[in-house]
Amino acid sequence: MERENVVGAAQQDCRYFVSYSGVKLPFQLINPVAEEALSNRNTYIEAYFDEAGRLKGFDKMVYGEVKLSHRYDFHGNGALKVAEIVMLDEEPMTLYFDEVGAQIPSA
Repeated sequence: MERENVVGAAQQDCRYFVSYSGVKLPFQLINPVAEEALSNRNTYIEAYFDEAGRLKGFDKMVYGEVKLSHRYDFHGNGALKVAEIVMLDEEPMTLYFDEVGAQIPSA
């Protein structure tokens, strides 16, 4: 899977986490880890946040490879608009949401 920056380099806020919780999108990342501690980890999440602090996406890294990737876009009111999910060896999935956060069924 090719890695892409989620937001422009000038606006990119990259942080690292051990895991995520829940099943509702966007995922809630938990257990932050310092970048200098990553060399001691086989698995971690590299997360990207916009200037408002919203999670724009993340890559789950396992032994140096991206195994899971999420990208998020939001409505003007802050509700999730689009979630793009890519898992290694599977077809990418795009989910759409209305302005109150309800998933819009695929046609």
